[in-house]
Amino acid sequence: MIEDILSGRDFIREIQFSASRSSGPGGQNVNKVSTKVELRFSIPGSNLLTDPEKELLLTVLKKKINADGFLIIVSQSERTQLKNKEKTVEKFYALLRKSLTPKKKRKPTKPGIAAKEKRLEDKKMVAEKKARRNTIR
Repeated sequence: MIEDILSGRDFIREIQFSASRSSGPGGQNVNKVSTKVELRFSIPGSNLLTDPEKELLLTVLKKKINADGFLIIVSQSERTQLKNKEKTVEKFYALLRKSLTPKKKRKPTKPGIAAKEKRLEDKKMVAEKKARRNTIR
């Protein structure tokens, strides 16, 4: 099994959390309690990421990063601030893990004999269908 990319690194020290009123579930509670949680993580300012990792994250996650270089993750699906905070942390680690895991290189393959025969058979059927259209007129 491949060792986890993020093992031994605790990003919680570098994460900032903020809470605000949510539009999610909770009924009357939504109007009174700040349950929406926003996680902010500065990729360029991180001490736990190496420079190549920072560059990779900045390119892969460019749509999720604001102009200041902060990765922002929001959760408002749960009724409590604590659960939303846990959800944002889970999303954060999943996003980092997925972004930093190297992609497998595709091995080019050729179509098999059966696939070639099926393609030729389909072409023949279409040609016959079109030929029948011309004889009717």
